[in-house]
Amino acid sequence: MDQKVRLCLLLLALGLLFLSLPAVVRAQAEDLGEDAVDDVVDVEDELDLGLVGAEEEEEEDEPADEAPPTPKAPPTPKVTYKAPEPMGEHFFAESFDRGTLDSWVLSSAKKDDTDDEIAKYDGKWAVEEMIDSKLPGDKGLVLKSRAKHHAISAQLLRPFIFDTKPLIIQYEVNFQTGIECGGAYVKLLSQTPDLDLDQFVDKTPYTIMFGPDKCGEDYKLHFIFRHKNPKTGEYEEKHAKKPDADLRTYYTDKKTHLYTLVVNPDNSFELLVDQTVVNSGNLLSDMTPPINPPAEIEDPDDRKPEDWDERPKIQDPDATKPDDWDEDAPAQIPDEDAVKPDGWLDDEPEYISDPDAIKPDDWDEDMDGEWEAPQVPNPACESAPGCGAWQRPVIDNPNYKGKWKPPMIDNPNYQGIWKPRKIPNPAFFEDLHPFRMTPFNAVGLELWSMSSDIFFDNFFITNDRITADRWANDGWGLKKAAEGAAEPGLAAQMLSAAEERPWLWVVYVLTVALPLVLIIVFCCTGKKKSAATPAAEYKKTDEPQPDVKEEEEEEEEEGEEEKEEEKEEKAEEKQNSSLSSQAAEEKKSDGEESPVEKEEEEADKEEENEASAEEKQEDDVLRRSPRNRRLRKD
Repeated sequence: MDQKVRLCLLLLALGLLFLSLPAVVRAQAEDLGEDAVDDVVDVEDELDLGLVGAEEEEEEDEPADEAPPTPKAPPTPKVTYKAPEPMGEHFFAESFDRGTLDSWVLSSAKKDDTDDEIAKYDGKWAVEEMIDSKLPGDKGLVLKSRAKHHAISAQLLRPFIFDTKPLIIQYEVNFQTGIECGGAYVKLLSQTPDLDLDQFVDKTPYTIMFGPDKCGEDYKLHFIFRHKNPKTGEYEEKHAKKPDADLRTYYTDKKTHLYTLVVNPDNSFELLVDQTVVNSGNLLSDMTPPINPPAEIEDPDDRKPEDWDERPKIQDPDATKPDDWDEDAPAQIPDEDAVKPDGWLDDEPEYISDPDAIKPDDWDEDMDGEWEAPQVPNPACESAPGCGAWQRPVIDNPNYKGKWKPPMIDNPNYQGIWKPRKIPNPAFFEDLHPFRMTPFNAVGLELWSMSSDIFFDNFFITNDRITADRWANDGWGLKKAAEGAAEPGLAAQMLSAAEERPWLWVVYVLTVALPLVLIIVFCCTGKKKSAATPAAEYKKTDEPQPDVKEEEEEEEEEGEEEKEEEKEEKAEEKQNSSLSSQAAEEKKSDGEESPVEKEEEEADKEEENEASAEEKQEDDVLRRSPRNRRLRKD
């Protein structure tokens, strides 16, 4: 029983731990969010100070003889937004909290090779708060139009030159109404003499393109840079490998996410979402196509010789067709052992004209031809095994061999698969420092989207990781904490997740039902006692009864002790009987006893029997009572 009780308690503890785990994780996440925001603003402390100050002023204004007012519930705390301020070395910082686009340039160009109706970059931009903003006062750049071309750009404080420090670019995106097909990537526009932001189009030279893009079920996070061929001077786009992480959630949860690109002077790069690495690699080994071309290429002028034999197997020229090979034998033949079933209706057709069919009134025999009733199954064939002319079923022909072909043998003249010879690549070069890209001096968004209300915020470009992290904590960290505080409870999150993925209902049911079943099995089942306790044999009286309620272990110990006592008693009786027999034999040898001595011996035996009976009765009583059992055991 103790083991079952302990097991039940253990299962209950595990169930409570499982149920409380999501809440603990959520609390830890909220604590982390609060820690990130502590440097920006402590909302609760400000609210508490404000409430205390208001209460003190009311107490001073109210007369002393007036009764205190009825206490009211404290107002719901509101997060006070504070715009992030750039600190440290940076090349671009934009939070849009001024509410204007004064430093940005809208493109007025037209896209080439496109219909005039959609060629213009006439998509609307606005600076406003999010639709469901958790931070009043926090504004951002919003793409307002759908199915339109959008282009907007801004100059950097100074050009970024790739030298000995890394490039770090980060910004925030929120797909407020979801995303069907479109991008939210940013372009770092190359520093060129003819760069005109008013004519910013898709073909404007850029150095790096980075950000999310989605169409259909293809979720992408672009990192593309244009590499300059040192020999020809031409530029070629190099694409980073596809991330292994699942990016779907970032496009569908309608939350603000922080996208970060870090490119280091040692050619390594990292792509982060919400300060978590989702893709990383090296510019020399993880880009497509590779940065450096191969040292050798196939000779385009080389031609395969006419006598080159690439056949690994050929037909045996010495093989001949066997004389008994019949190529004309059919693959299937009629089954000669088949017998026509009894009741087969040879004279009845399988289909007949529908007797209930009527020629349409608008049927024109000159135009439509002679009208015929549609065919229907013959009702007479329903009860018969078949109708019409009976034919034997066909079976596989055991003598069928098909067309004879010579067997295949190894080709003695096989030379392998021909390949053109290798020659030195005339366009070969080796660039071991692809990080040294073309400098850029502007940032732009050139997008086409089938979704509207895409929210952009807190663009930042720097060469210092600590400065970038500080900007992220001051901006995105505050949003994350506000969104986390406004999130629904655990039950609502589970229901919303189950609406998107119905199979989660099975997981929920098993999670709840499995612990209950285990508790019921281990706690509420077991072997029942077949024998009733001695207490059931007593009648209800006012006289005190010995306490006979015993546990199973004590009963087993008691039974073993009884057996040992019985063995000891039997051994004593045998010893006494042997002693008495020896004494009797000695007496017989000495002579017959007197009648008086016999009577005395019989009286002594009766007294001994009575004394042993009384001792046995007392032992039984003591054995039944657990109050005296411990003493007896000791």
